[in-house]
Formats: sequence, structure tokens, C-alpha cells
Amino acid sequence: MTETTSQSGEHSTTRFWLAVTFVIILVQIVSQYLMGRIWICECGYVKLFEAGVNTPGNSQHIFDWYTPSHIIHGFLFYGLGWLVMRKKPLTAKLALAALIEAGWEILENSPIVIDRYRKATMAVGYSGDSILNSGMDMVSMIAGFFFAARMPVWLTVAIAIAFEILTALIIRDNLTLNVIMLVWPIEAVKTWQGAL
Repeated sequence: MTETTSQSGEHSTTRFWLAVTFVIILVQIVSQYLMGRIWICECGYVKLFEAGVNTPGNSQHIFDWYTPSHIIHGFLFYGLGWLVMRKKPLTAKLALAALIEAGWEILENSPIVIDRYRKATMAVGYSGDSILNSGMDMVSMIAGFFFAARMPVWLTVAIAIAFEILTALIIRDNLTLNVIMLVWPIEAVKTWQGAL
């Protein structure tokens, strides 16, 4: 096999997995539209960053205090891809990461999980993400994925820990607490979070 043929095969594989990733993102968006999710905030405008947590604008705009959690998703999903798909190209690992993130975004915005958030976590008024916010959660995950693919493990871990500490201090929530409270709620944590 010539070098040109090999490069052509690599480009085809890259294009294939990028197309798969694009289709996964499209399915995420269409699924949420069919679930009745709104495109943008009901307020009628788009903000770059929503600083409020228990506000109607949370999870409705481009970025919010949960964006770091989605970046950490990218770190974790890259690590998973590295473990289970070592011989596959980076774009195949990206497709796996996008599939997991899209699955979570669809599940997170289903009535059963929205209701669970309202009952078990600090997100008392949570009504789900706008399609814009959910799409930007995917973009944040992809940014985290590529960061983890390019940077040293120690730096990726340090940034994940910094994000977790920062969001815990500012909004009394982070990825770790979110998972704990969704799966196994702790009343003391819920009380502490509610005092914000």
C-alpha cells in the first residue's frame, strides 16, 4: 500500500467518524425539538452567560455555571475512549463521547429526570434546557474532549478539580454533587445547597 493510499484511507475514516458525530448531534437536537423543548429562553433573547442558578434563565442561554461540568464530561469521555478504543482514531472516540453526551442531554430533558431534579436536588424550579443551551453543552463537552486529548493528564485532572471546587464555592453545586444528588440524595447537602 502506498503512502498516498494510506493517507486517503485515514481521511475517509476521519470524515466517516465526523459525519457520525454530526448525525448524533443532529439527533440530539431533533429529539429535543420533538420532546417540546424550546429553542431559546422564553425571555426572547440570548445571553452569553447566565449567572443565576435558581433563575428562569438557568440552562436557557449559551453558557452557565454548569458549563464546567460539561467540559469535565469531555475529559471523562476522552478517558473512556482512550481505555476502550485505544486502536481507534480520535474521531471515533469523539463519536462515542458525542453519543454519551447526546444520550444524557435527551435523558436530562425528559419529564422523569426533570421531575427528579426538582424533588431531589437544589434545582427546585428546573424546567429543562433550551435547545440552544443543550447544544452548547455538547460544544462544551467537545471542547473538553479535545483539551484532554492534547494536554497532559495532570493538567486535565487539575483543571477538573479546580472547576469542581470553583462551582461548589460559587453555586454550591458541581458535577460530583449533581450526580450524588440525582442518584442518592443527601438531605444535609440539599439543605446546604438551598441556603444559597
